[in-house]
Amino acid sequence: MSIGLSDGVHLGVLHSRIFFVWFQANASTLEDRPRFIKASCFDPFPFPAADDLQKQRIRVPAEKLDAHRKRVLAEHAHLTLTGLYNVLEKLRAGTAPDALDAADRRIFDDGLVLILKEYHDELDTAVAAAYGWPADLSDNDILARLVALNQERVKEEAAGQVRWLRPDYQIPRFGGAKDKLALTGGAMNQIATAEPTGPKPGFPTKELEQTAAVLSMLASAGEPLGATALAVRFKQGRRVLPQIEAVLAALVRVGGLVHSPDGGRSFLIRRAA
Repeated sequence: MSIGLSDGVHLGVLHSRIFFVWFQANASTLEDRPRFIKASCFDPFPFPAADDLQKQRIRVPAEKLDAHRKRVLAEHAHLTLTGLYNVLEKLRAGTAPDALDAADRRIFDDGLVLILKEYHDELDTAVAAAYGWPADLSDNDILARLVALNQERVKEEAAGQVRWLRPDYQIPRFGGAKDKLALTGGAMNQIATAEPTGPKPGFPTKELEQTAAVLSMLASAGEPLGATALAVRFKQGRRVLPQIEAVLAALVRVGGLVHSPDGGRSFLIRRAA
């Protein structure tokens, strides 16, 4: 199964315990294994209506999780995702690392499974917070809340409010006339191609919030932006240029941004392969 979403936020939500509870309740079976069915497992799943900071708190461990798995699999030919997660499940079930057999202990050591577990624990906490729910809900409570949220979203969509995950792809194919007009020539297009008017947001003082603000501004711009173009979109203007340059440099280092195709000093949010 391939899901065409590029943002680490979606990766994080789909790797969370909350989604796993939904998946288990809605999957079919193949022999003795659950089987992912898009129409029941993905399409009706209600993603959280997260704000920029909540998204960033999901995005960071999600990107680290993705990088960690790719790195250990590339470094050790004997490792597989199935093997890593089989060992992770044994740890979650209460097996101590010293109680693992020789084969699982090798996977545990080479795959740095405790780090894998830390990223998943961080994701579970961040995703629950994005929903506004406690992190320690039971599986039954999670499922009940997801079903209730799904019904709320059904009512929203009946009233014309659709929470598109990929508006540039989905609206031309499935959107109504109002959505298509906004995407191609209406207000949405005007916002994307012009510098925002009205009161400018303040640039945050905390690093995590700064990263979320820069990513949000890049996502809403709809075009590559450099440090100066970003700075003038905030209330403080060029005074926050050094902080924005530092955020951009950090995002490029971890692969969250790429330079624009023209080779200039402007940036685009990285799209996952």
